[in-house]
Amino acid sequence: MTMYEIIAGKKQGRELTKEEIQYVVDGYVSGDIPDYQMSALLMAVCLRDMSDRETADLTMSMAHSGEMMKPETGGFNVDKHSTGGVGDKTTLIVAPIAAACGVYVPKMSGRGLGHTGGTIDKLESIPGFKTELSYERFTEILRQNGLAVAGQSGALVPADKKIYALRNVTATVDSIPLICSSIMSKKIATGADGIVLDVKVGDGAFMKTTDDAEKLAELMVRAGRLAGRKCTAVLTDMSKPLGRAVGNSLEVIEAVEALKGNAPEDLWEVSLALAAEMLAVAGKGTAEECRAMAENAVSSGKALERLSKMIELQGGDPRVISDYSLFASPARKKEIFADRDGFITGISCEKTGLISLRLGAGRSKKEDAVDPSAGIVFDRTVGDKVGKGDRLAVLYTSSECDLEGIAADFAGVFRYGSRSACPEEKNIIKIIKGY
Repeated sequence: MTMYEIIAGKKQGRELTKEEIQYVVDGYVSGDIPDYQMSALLMAVCLRDMSDRETADLTMSMAHSGEMMKPETGGFNVDKHSTGGVGDKTTLIVAPIAAACGVYVPKMSGRGLGHTGGTIDKLESIPGFKTELSYERFTEILRQNGLAVAGQSGALVPADKKIYALRNVTATVDSIPLICSSIMSKKIATGADGIVLDVKVGDGAFMKTTDDAEKLAELMVRAGRLAGRKCTAVLTDMSKPLGRAVGNSLEVIEAVEALKGNAPEDLWEVSLALAAEMLAVAGKGTAEECRAMAENAVSSGKALERLSKMIELQGGDPRVISDYSLFASPARKKEIFADRDGFITGISCEKTGLISLRLGAGRSKKEDAVDPSAGIVFDRTVGDKVGKGDRLAVLYTSSECDLEGIAADFAGVFRYGSRSACPEEKNIIKIIKGY
């Protein structure tokens, strides 16, 4: 076989064989297949799509392109993945809950890029917390506490790193099979027995429509099942920020408060649904039993204990659980007040993320540093009645940014109207089970 024949076949709509897909992945990782030929194939895939079998074969070939992890825990390993959002700190809530209920959570996470946050950046806002762990230390922590969260090893899924970088500059990012294989190859390579996918939908998410999100979710669940994993996908709303806090240390504090039983309603509903699915894929009981277990893990304080122990085992200061002053303090803050009476009918999620980026909470380029103290805390949310002069939010930063200009732009995040214009909140849109 030749790369020319494979490109021509996909251009004509032919289904590629497992051997052809393996040939492409191996050749591209080794450097034998040049970027221009891989670009041509990626565009052909975008235009001609891939079957479920092709997508599963691509996923597995990419997963096996580097090291494969399989933490020996003696139990059931469940990974949870979010497709990215604003204010999405659910990993810090659901992983301790699952661990407290007897499920092992080996979590390899990434850093934030653009307007979406990253779990690693959030955890690194905890003084002393280490996210770079050897595989041996990662496994040791996992065995001791049921969960460990670290940055992704450079030896994992090298095919995805190369292919994604090429997709990013050839307008081929939006192919659902390619998105699926990118996400699922990493989940499979990290040794998960079960995978729970949080697929975000809305203006702050990559998938803007429910139809597109559902297509991606169903494909990832099928790919997971074909790869022999128990898999489920939860479609969740990202039309407004999740919870009240956006920014690294601010989100850690909100996650800790959630584990103390003080979560905003939307954050708790999404976290509970994800935690219950993690327990369900691990065979812990029915949906109702798993929800009850998750709720008990929080009310009993056991989930908070797991988070505190993980912080300690990974070099962080566990006193942050009770003393938030140990986080970096922002040098400046700016209060935002309502300029009219009415009901808040919308909060732009994407604009909020971009504002947090300007405050220093995120990065435009991979090499950018983040300000752990930067971010936004909302006092009001969608559906709330406000009067002119009521405080809506507070902006925080320690970076050299134009805080006054940012505050002026932040006013455009809110939409106002009558009570009848307030949308009915639906945080959980759909659950797609693959087990």
